[in-house]
Amino acid sequence: MLRLMDRLNPQALRIVALLVVLAAVVAFFSLVVPNYLNGRLFNRISSSVAIMALVATAQTLVIITRNIDLSIGSTLGFVAFATGSLVTNNPDLGPVVLVAYAMTLGAMFGAVNGVLVAYARVPAIIVTLGTMALFRSALVEYSDSKSISTANLPEWLVAFPNMVLWEWGELQFRAAFVAAVAVVLLVHVALTRLRVARRLYAIGSNPEAAEMAGINTRLTVFVAFVLAGALAGLAGFMFLARFGTITVVAGLGFELKSVAAAVVGGVNIFGGSGTVIGALIGAILVDLIDTSLVRWAFVSEFWREAVLGVLILLSVAADALLMRRLIAARQAREHAKAEARVQRELDAQRGRAAP
Repeated sequence: MLRLMDRLNPQALRIVALLVVLAAVVAFFSLVVPNYLNGRLFNRISSSVAIMALVATAQTLVIITRNIDLSIGSTLGFVAFATGSLVTNNPDLGPVVLVAYAMTLGAMFGAVNGVLVAYARVPAIIVTLGTMALFRSALVEYSDSKSISTANLPEWLVAFPNMVLWEWGELQFRAAFVAAVAVVLLVHVALTRLRVARRLYAIGSNPEAAEMAGINTRLTVFVAFVLAGALAGLAGFMFLARFGTITVVAGLGFELKSVAAAVVGGVNIFGGSGTVIGALIGAILVDLIDTSLVRWAFVSEFWREAVLGVLILLSVAADALLMRRLIAARQAREHAKAEARVQRELDAQRGRAAP
């Protein structure tokens, strides 16, 4: 076990710490909620976390560059309504066209943020606070006090999120969850394998040094916002498919939940470090706590949000504590190995010097 820990990098150690916290949360609620551990829990969490996983991944791309996108919920809501309106008026459109439309529309919203942040040099929190209200107002104007209903959507679209691809006992792996995990893994591979994607971390760690190294920081930040918008657009498509009925409040609150999922997942809010795998686990953890509190009779609806906030803070604190312990233990073992190696070299030198 110790040798395995030595081989893991800090990001991998953080994933291990997150999994330990996730297991502790499951163990806690299994003690206080009757009949908690069953297949329905997995099916419920996997269905609801599919959308948040995409939004948290989008938020992670922006946070890594030392920025933030508070308009991501409004982007999701507008895309969900616009895509629903398009398919309602053109029911023969296929999934590829709808997904491309949703991601393109989301990317356009992301481009607006990217231009203002990267090229106009306006702080991201100011820009996205403004566009959050702007995009939401645009949705209200575009909807014209109407809503999208499930009855007007194609059957394949409504059936997609709950389509069971395969089963393992009581556990059902549904299409929306599998698709979201596939996208997260694709983004993870890009961030870890592609040199171009690694520029996001370089900018987040030290923007001045990145610029001196020849990285086009403005273009990279702009691309990060565009990609985040595209992923938010894909989440809007998922939102439409899952809920069907879309109103002007669609996506409300996702901006803060996405930040919470990313931060709980170990993404540094000051940029430069973090993984989308951690953001995925953070999204699962936040959704698990929220869903479990509904079933815990001890907590009333009035206190549920407060308890959720406390548990999130405890989860973050536990993650940080475990992370420090794991890193400290690893450094101690490496220091002991270095001392042992030096001692062996000294003993060897004394042996050669002896007559």
